[in-house]
Amino acid sequence: MLSCNVVKRVGENEHLLTENNVYVNGKKSKAEEINKRLYQRPNSDLFGFPLQLHIYNLARPKRDSLFEAWLDEKPNRRERLKNIYSQKQVDQLKSAALGFNRWLRKTGEAPVIIDSARTAKSKTNLERYFFGNGWFDREVTYEMTKNDNKRGTVSYYIDTGEPYHLDTITTKISSPIIDSIYQLKKNESNIKPGEQFNNLNFENERNRLTDNFRNSGVYHFAQDYINFEIDTIGKNNMANVELQIGDREIRTADSVVKKPFKIYKIREVNIITDDTYDNNDASFQDSLTYKNYNLYSYDDIRYRAKAITDAIFINKNSLYSDLDRKRTYRYLNELKTFRYPNIDYIENVEDTTLTANIYLAPRKKYGLGFEFNVSQSNIQVIGFAFSTSLIARNVFRGAETLELSALGSIGASKDGTNSKDSFFDINETGADLKLTIPRLFLPFNTEKIVPKYMSPTSRLSLGFTSQTNIGLDKQTVNGIINYRWYPSDRVTHGVDLLNAQYVRNLNPENYFNVYGNSYDRLNDIAMDDYNTPPEFLDDNGDLIIDEADDFMALVLADESFEVSNPDDYQSVSNINERKDRLTENNLIIASNFTYTLDKRQSLFDEDFSIFKFKIELAGNLLSNIANLAGLEKNDDGRYEIFNVAYSQYIKTEFDYIKHWDLGRKNVFAIRNFFGIAIPYGNSTSIPFSKSFFAGGTNDNRAWTAYDLGPGSSDSNNEFNEANMKIALSAEYRYNIAGALNGAFFIDAGNIWNVLDSEEDPRATFTGLASLKDIAIGSGFGVRYDFGFFVLRGDVGFKTYDPSREIGNRWFKDYNFSNAVYNIGINYPF
Repeated sequence: MLSCNVVKRVGENEHLLTENNVYVNGKKSKAEEINKRLYQRPNSDLFGFPLQLHIYNLARPKRDSLFEAWLDEKPNRRERLKNIYSQKQVDQLKSAALGFNRWLRKTGEAPVIIDSARTAKSKTNLERYFFGNGWFDREVTYEMTKNDNKRGTVSYYIDTGEPYHLDTITTKISSPIIDSIYQLKKNESNIKPGEQFNNLNFENERNRLTDNFRNSGVYHFAQDYINFEIDTIGKNNMANVELQIGDREIRTADSVVKKPFKIYKIREVNIITDDTYDNNDASFQDSLTYKNYNLYSYDDIRYRAKAITDAIFINKNSLYSDLDRKRTYRYLNELKTFRYPNIDYIENVEDTTLTANIYLAPRKKYGLGFEFNVSQSNIQVIGFAFSTSLIARNVFRGAETLELSALGSIGASKDGTNSKDSFFDINETGADLKLTIPRLFLPFNTEKIVPKYMSPTSRLSLGFTSQTNIGLDKQTVNGIINYRWYPSDRVTHGVDLLNAQYVRNLNPENYFNVYGNSYDRLNDIAMDDYNTPPEFLDDNGDLIIDEADDFMALVLADESFEVSNPDDYQSVSNINERKDRLTENNLIIASNFTYTLDKRQSLFDEDFSIFKFKIELAGNLLSNIANLAGLEKNDDGRYEIFNVAYSQYIKTEFDYIKHWDLGRKNVFAIRNFFGIAIPYGNSTSIPFSKSFFAGGTNDNRAWTAYDLGPGSSDSNNEFNEANMKIALSAEYRYNIAGALNGAFFIDAGNIWNVLDSEEDPRATFTGLASLKDIAIGSGFGVRYDFGFFVLRGDVGFKTYDPSREIGNRWFKDYNFSNAVYNIGINYPF
């Protein structure tokens, strides 16, 4: 590959474009905003190496005729191949050869040949760009340099001159109605005196005015009616602007008539609830009127009128509004009860009103779905899951959706309880029942708090799962009452009014089989440091696992051992405390609020930011009930409900993601995460299911999941978790060839215990000094984009390991033998 000639496919008298140089006012510029205006750009490269050009050069031109020539190169070759195989197989051989050749040409990149016409077009693009940004007197020239080795460069020289600024802004508006609407919101204009001329501001102002007029009843208004006349004559780099809006043009067969714009109101709203192709020639069989809405059906109306009209923002006697139309489309689509809603307006010329006809095509009442997934999670290397779901729509005639789903999965974990590390040691079965209601399901009117244009929905769910995963095994029952609404296109609010979860551990006696490192530490104390009674030891002198609990009770009751061996005593105390916490059953009654600001324009947007905030409170309701009921505390000083000590805590999370599009499929992305959960009241620690962990495919990729932290501790637990987390990531993504992409990344972060029962100073966060224990991992990855998902492989190296002694933390395991290899689906953030 390295020896390939990059000009292999460059013809005679042609020159490969190797570099563009852009000079703005004598200074070289590499700004992507300018460079992307160039019509011709050099072939893409991978760190200076034109990989895709070399791939293209590997393809042979006229491969079809070359293959035929090869068949005839030796006497009887064609006939011999036909006799040995068959004509069909020879044709298949040819097809394979041609197919690989086509793949090389498609995956590769043809050489970019310097072309005078395209260079002139680049010059024009640069002139338009600088003119559009206020440099009216700009001058653009270019120079092509063609070398004898079939390579060449193009240099562009831009003299911008002085920029022009806006001076006076006047208006010339023909229709009185348009002028009055403009005056109401002219202070919101995107063009202001004193600002530098910018085409984008004028485009934004044209969009703003069009939206304003069409949302104020001017049904026939279009953006083409808006013009700006720029006058720079006799001005010293200043420009006068006149906003011009003419009258409405009504075209007939042989003439154009101009009339002032008028405001249109909605005369009536008709809703056809079952508009299908089969009903095209039928007559309505049912109808009703509800709150000024007319509902029609070709059969019996199957929906409660309120359920439909709540999704309609077009109201009788209101002004025509594009916004009302847009909101109606969105709300109807979110009902997931109809497909392809259509809204038509019929003009009533005699009184400047409109009749709105809304056509709804119902989806099938029942839907059955099946899904098979291959996945990776926090504790499993690979998992296979099969799920099925039954969906029933409009179950209570209010456009509600009821979904019953069942799940079964098996997975493989490196941390199974069996020392032989059995392959499929994780399994899960479960069922969920979800009811989605297209409004806030509350006993009072919420229209003033959450207006219906925010598309509020409610979801009531009940679920059950039974898992065999990390060896303790558990059953979980959960119930959720959730509300979601959208104050704007970018903002989402979510509230779990009630999020109840009961977790029952089925196999707590298996604790020391799962957490083998805890057992090893306890065993060392039993064998070497404590005068252990023989009934606690086996024939080899090791601590009997079934006697571990009694042994810990014996040690913790021994005051003399606490005095003589305080470190060992504290270790036993820590092991006992963690075992009690991880094996206890959990009852969590919580409420939470989630705020999401997502600035993505589409799924393909690579220049955006996402901010998420979540706050959760648990146990307060049960605490008040316990106090009012006068319940007595258990031996640990905690209240119990149904013989389970309920959890009480406050938890909050901040998550910020930012992507920068660097052009030519290059993206720089960062993620910042901070989370903390503080126990109080009835709890001194956070349940395992609500705690934080570090490491893994979507976290710090130099450590496996649950392997990092807490703090500077040496990760002596198989599943490390804590109640505070910091995670920072930066990733540079680039294209290698075709759908194959690469990335370099740096991940930093850790977990700590704070304000809970943990006493180990290495695991606790005590202040800013604890930030020295932030772990740093770095590495590289490759990703293949299949279109509907991305298959990702990352290699992470421990760059700064806080579990080592200070002064010996940097680059100590920075090699492939100690690297962590991650396989994931889609990007980590």
